[in-house]
Amino acid sequence: MQTLSKRLQRFRSGSPLSFRLLAYILLFSSLFTLLTSAIQIYVDYRKEVSQIDERMAVIQTSYASSLSRSLWALDQNLLQVQMEGILSLPDIVHLRLRIFPDSELVMGEQPRGDATIERSFTLTHKNGEPYKLGELTITATLAQVYSNMKHKVLIILTTQFFKTFFISVLIIWIFRFFVTRHLSAMAAYARRFSLSNLDQPLTLDRPDTEINRTDELAQVTDAINQMRNRLFQDVGRQEEDAAEIRKLSKAIEQSPSSVLICDRQWRIEFANQKFSQLTGHQARDIIGKHPGQLIDGGKARNDTRHLWQNIRLQVQRVGVWQGEVNSVRKGGERFWEQVVVTPIKQSDGTVSNYLILGEDISIRKRYEQQLLRQANYDILTGLPNRMLALDRLKLALAHARRESTLVGVMFLDLDNFKHINDTMGHDAGDNLLIEAARRISSCLRGTSTVARLGGDEFLVILPGLNGPESAEQVADRILNTFVAPFLVSGQEVFVTTSIGIAIYPVDSDNSGSLLQHADAAMYQAKNKGKSAYALFAPEMKEVSHERLQLESRLRRAQELNEFELYYQPIVETGSGKPVGAEALIRWNNPTMGMVMPDKFIPLAEETGLITPIGEWVLGEACRAAVRWRESTGLSISIAVNVSPRQFRDPGFIDTVFQALEQSGLEPGLLELEITERLILDNTIETAHILTRLDGHGVRLSVDDFGTGFSALSYLKSYPFDILKIDKSFIHEVTREKDDAALVKAIINMAHSLGMSVIAEGVEEEAQAHFLHQENCDFAQGYFYSRPAPESEFETWLRTNHRAVDD
Repeated sequence: MQTLSKRLQRFRSGSPLSFRLLAYILLFSSLFTLLTSAIQIYVDYRKEVSQIDERMAVIQTSYASSLSRSLWALDQNLLQVQMEGILSLPDIVHLRLRIFPDSELVMGEQPRGDATIERSFTLTHKNGEPYKLGELTITATLAQVYSNMKHKVLIILTTQFFKTFFISVLIIWIFRFFVTRHLSAMAAYARRFSLSNLDQPLTLDRPDTEINRTDELAQVTDAINQMRNRLFQDVGRQEEDAAEIRKLSKAIEQSPSSVLICDRQWRIEFANQKFSQLTGHQARDIIGKHPGQLIDGGKARNDTRHLWQNIRLQVQRVGVWQGEVNSVRKGGERFWEQVVVTPIKQSDGTVSNYLILGEDISIRKRYEQQLLRQANYDILTGLPNRMLALDRLKLALAHARRESTLVGVMFLDLDNFKHINDTMGHDAGDNLLIEAARRISSCLRGTSTVARLGGDEFLVILPGLNGPESAEQVADRILNTFVAPFLVSGQEVFVTTSIGIAIYPVDSDNSGSLLQHADAAMYQAKNKGKSAYALFAPEMKEVSHERLQLESRLRRAQELNEFELYYQPIVETGSGKPVGAEALIRWNNPTMGMVMPDKFIPLAEETGLITPIGEWVLGEACRAAVRWRESTGLSISIAVNVSPRQFRDPGFIDTVFQALEQSGLEPGLLELEITERLILDNTIETAHILTRLDGHGVRLSVDDFGTGFSALSYLKSYPFDILKIDKSFIHEVTREKDDAALVKAIINMAHSLGMSVIAEGVEEEAQAHFLHQENCDFAQGYFYSRPAPESEFETWLRTNHRAVDD
């Protein structure tokens, strides 16, 4: 009994649902059994009682007539037998026969305490009129009925109890196998369920059938797994959100920009590390303060209050404010800060906080100031540049319109500056420009402006003039300041300037035309002999227009193949044998006709077109020399002039080597003519270029020797092969003793340095004879041949070569 109790206890604790289900099954089964048993017993009871009633009714119908006859006949024995027969019937225990009028016959015993049923009927004799003889009362006991009922109750209760118990156990086992064990598995899964094992789904230990996949347990399992999946996804999203929040938090904390977060009343709630580094304020010291207190160092200034009023209004209206603020660090040092202020809004659109981002732009502001100065001022001289000068000119013209005054515009160009820059180097040229700017500025009053337009060009703006003569007076002062020599690289150099003057509104009423007119007047001053000024005159427009037209056509000349090369022979002075030729460029323009070099070469130098033109000349001359060798069999050299600007081009050496390689000309047959003024630029760059060319086998010559500065001390420093005497010395060599003596000295000096000599401009036989007597190596000039196109030169070459051989 104790073992069963313990098992029930374990069963109850292990599966309380099954225990309660068993209890409910037993309870309701017992109640149902009792109810059905009671109904069944009652029905059986009523059936047995009905049988007794029927039996008594049968007695009445069966014995009534016989008893009546016996009583009528007064046959007592028969009557007794009949009553004993009735009394022997089942359940009949007592008979009482009342014989009218006053007799009574009783048989059997009246039961005490037992339930009984009585039935009475009258005995009559029918002989005509019915005559009542007596009344028989039959008493039947229900003891046997009750005994049977008790027996049935016992049997029914016993059988129903065992049947109910075993059925309940079976149901419980079935319920436990199919339901509660799975519920226990679900409960165990739920107890083990955590965020760390969301990857483990709930599975039940039962066959995978169609019915099992659609029943309630499957639905619950699917619901739990769906919940797990949603939770897994939610946890994943939460982890992602948490990671995103951590990332954003780190991003804000480690942001290169300072970050402030304020509440709706603009009280600081958060400051990142960069803010502390930038301003020196620790986050704990500024919590609850207004950002404006940090900008002005804690002092409530009107401009700061006005600034933050504007910020609040702008943020409310537009949603963002950004600008530059001159803030102050904790130590009092001021700095520029780029500030952006935006609201932080909730999902319903209400503002919960304000975000303030700041970035130190002090370095950028300094750079902006430098860039602003560079954009408006010349870096070299410190003078206003073209952009600022044009702005000031427009302002001066606007003021002059209001005041009805004159404005003078002066365009200045330094004379021979390019020569100084090419020969003495760019550093010397820069120093010269700085000194020139200082001298020009010293001649002006405070309201005037002097600007450098670029190169060696300057612009002077003279506002508030009373007449053109005032501008002429300023021009005279400037020209006088240029009389004194410039000290450049320890050497005195004389540089003058040419000035063009245009007057507003006499010459024009707009800035663009005034500049053009002043430029045209400047070129007129140069044509007058330099170191002069000229006032603009209407006829100068044509000259200026022609120059612009010439420049425009020159820029397209190479593209349209308008350049041609003419060749002038170089011969031995003794034999007259052709040994080389000098390539001379010509410009054959369809509109202007044949344009000579002295007209367009200076413009090409000025505009920088000389570099591509020189590259074309070099390549074409080398190819021509190769063609002559192929057609005549003569290997003659070709001489090409090199301008200073072309010489200093970074790709000059590569251009020379490329021309030789592409044409197939031997380097020893190429002669590059370098101007004497270039030799004076005694720089490492010049020496490097000349040394590389000489090392490659290219011959180098000094062109127009004697026309520039004395270059004698530099001749031995560079690897020159040839010295060319300028034609100005050859022209009078037979008539002027000084020229003859100078030519002799040059020839002797060149030979002593191991150099050959070429005399240019030989036009007379006497000049050729003189040069031969003085051992001049080579000569060229009209006496031998004028410059001619390639085909004509080739014909001349064939003819003179045969004549020399004959």
